Amino acid sequence: MYDLRKAIHYYQTKIQETNDPYYWFFLADAQIRVGLTDEALQTIDNALSFPNPYPSKQVLLEMKVKLQHFLLREINQNNPSIVTEKRVDIDGDGIIDNVLLTANKTPDSPLWQNITLVIQNGRTNHYQQFPLKDNLGYNPTLFLGDFTDNKVDDILVVMDTGGSSGTIYTYVFSYINGQMRQIFNSDAFNEDYKYSVTYQDQYKATVISHKLKEKYILELTYKGNEYLTEIYNKNGILKASIEGWVNPLSGLYPVDFNRDGKYELEAYQRIAGRYNADSLGFVQTVLKWNGHVFGPDRQNVAIFGGEI
Repeated sequence: MYDLRKAIHYYQTKIQETNDPYYWFFLADAQIRVGLTDEALQTIDNALSFPNPYPSKQVLLEMKVKLQHFLLREINQNNPSIVTEKRVDIDGDGIIDNVLLTANKTPDSPLWQNITLVIQNGRTNHYQQFPLKDNLGYNPTLFLGDFTDNKVDDILVVMDTGGSSGTIYTYVFSYINGQMRQIFNSDAFNEDYKYSVTYQDQYKATVISHKLKEKYILELTYKGNEYLTEIYNKNGILKASIEGWVNPLSGLYPVDFNRDGKYELEAYQRIAGRYNADSLGFVQTVLKWNGHVFGPDRQNVAIFGGEI
């Protein structure tokens, strides 16, 4: 980098001495290499002003187009776009507010960066931003519904992580005691809901839910003979101990189970067996707002069906 800076100074000096098109070209090249994009564009324009620019007008124009495309991509990255927007009364004052998710689009990718919840107060027109801890993901979405039974809509934000296990980042925000508060996030849920998955003799596996202190027994015969003979002997005894695991949140869905206008959250976590793609089923947890937190209302395990 230091040598390039010296080269820039050298070419600038030679230009002052000779104004040769040769030095204009190499000055632009050095400026590009150190990231002086705006200065390089100006240098290229100066080089193009010569009747016979070096090395050629075509080469300089191609350099200029590449730099302009680079600048456009930088501008798009630095200026957030509105990913999705909804209009609803968030704070209960009877005036419709704007609820938005903004983010920076990654060039040539469906990935969104710097995903941020933004609320425009309908009465004051003021904007308030709520940065998300995990703000990098795919397909960010908004759902608005009453989770806390305060008769105004709360905000559910969900985005895909893009990982092989199909996990998500998710947040819930609610207007409580005169201010917008985050009342749920996937990191805290994943930390709180821990499990043990252990294969047992006779083609079974147990899932222990440590938080709820419950045990679930999975029947594995639906996995098929080829799968079973790899890990069990002919008497149904395990050839070696096997521990599985439960993945972080892969789905969080608002459901009004009681049809009373208050939504619960139904959380899905995939159970993995010997490896991540070896799915054994899902832990399904219904979460209900208790006035302070989303607590577990009930939990069950769903398994996949097999051929008859």
